[in-house]
Amino acid sequence: MSNRKDEIKSAYKSLGKAHSFYDGMMTGSNAVGRLMDKAVWNMTQEDVLEYQSEAFATIPPDFSGKLLEVPVGTGVLSMPVFKTLPKADITCFDYSEKMMESAKQRAAEMQIKNITFLQGDVGHLPFENEMFDAVVSLNGFHAFPDKEAAFSETFRVLKTGGIFCGCFYVEQANAHTDKIIKNFYVKKGFFTPPFETVESLRNRLENMYSSVTVGNVESIAWFQCRK
Repeated sequence: MSNRKDEIKSAYKSLGKAHSFYDGMMTGSNAVGRLMDKAVWNMTQEDVLEYQSEAFATIPPDFSGKLLEVPVGTGVLSMPVFKTLPKADITCFDYSEKMMESAKQRAAEMQIKNITFLQGDVGHLPFENEMFDAVVSLNGFHAFPDKEAAFSETFRVLKTGGIFCGCFYVEQANAHTDKIIKNFYVKKGFFTPPFETVESLRNRLENMYSSVTVGNVESIAWFQCRK
């Protein structure tokens, strides 16, 4: 996992003025981002790094299969990892064309060539059954309006024996964070209930996958699964 931490740390250093406030908040790489992480999530930058590196820990450094990331967002966390996987066949998927444009820009800046970008709905993935060797989802499931479809579709397109990993917000881990999510993030449409708890997420994944590890840092749960 230490290598993954180093790769994600490089994302913090790569941020420039051309990229968004969202990136700074996701990485805690600037003063405003660190303030938001502490005020909303009760996390330090090291806490943020911990859950993000756990979310990627099961992708091996020599990975050479087909990988799907959904949603890609701005690519601030995933691109530094993808740059270390030159033999992989990577597909990045997102509903937001604006977010994906930022991810495309970052991939181009980092000269990542083995990557394709597609816009669409996670609830209706345009891929064949068991097409991917790994599916990664960072901070997306708490925003998906149809979570049942998202869990079903990411499972469907993953090969038997494949890796499903990522992270997202769960409730009942920090009452302060839950209050902010309910009164601001949900009302603004950033997050969409219902939300999992750490335990309900573990139960759900164990009923779907053959091997499951779930942990959390405050209100962000990370998961590592094998189909």
